[in-house]
Amino acid sequence: MGVSLYYTARRATPLTDAELTAVSGVADTYNANAPFSEDEEGLYLYDRLDAGTVLDGSTKMPFADDRVVPSLVHWLAAVTALRTAVPDADWTFTLDDHEIEWDGDTGYHLPGLGD
Repeated sequence: MGVSLYYTARRATPLTDAELTAVSGVADTYNANAPFSEDEEGLYLYDRLDAGTVLDGSTKMPFADDRVVPSLVHWLAAVTALRTAVPDADWTFTLDDHEIEWDGDTGYHLPGLGD
């Protein structure tokens, strides 16, 4: 059984063209530079969105123990960049059922992960 990150941004107004470009750039950059991009899932942004949802996606974490921490560090930075690209939305970010808290200074992180 796998573990995944889930990220959602909600607001009343759709993404602007500039935000769409920024989100696409973040996804392209982080997917291309992923630590294990050859055989792991990257930022997967859903095409079908519920009303009021402007961004929705997931990323499956690797099964191999030696890949989990580098992958988490990378994808936490990626979702931080997504949130920066769409700052005025209501964001939800979880590792399966565990909510990952936003920190205005450091973005998304998990205590002890980057040590």
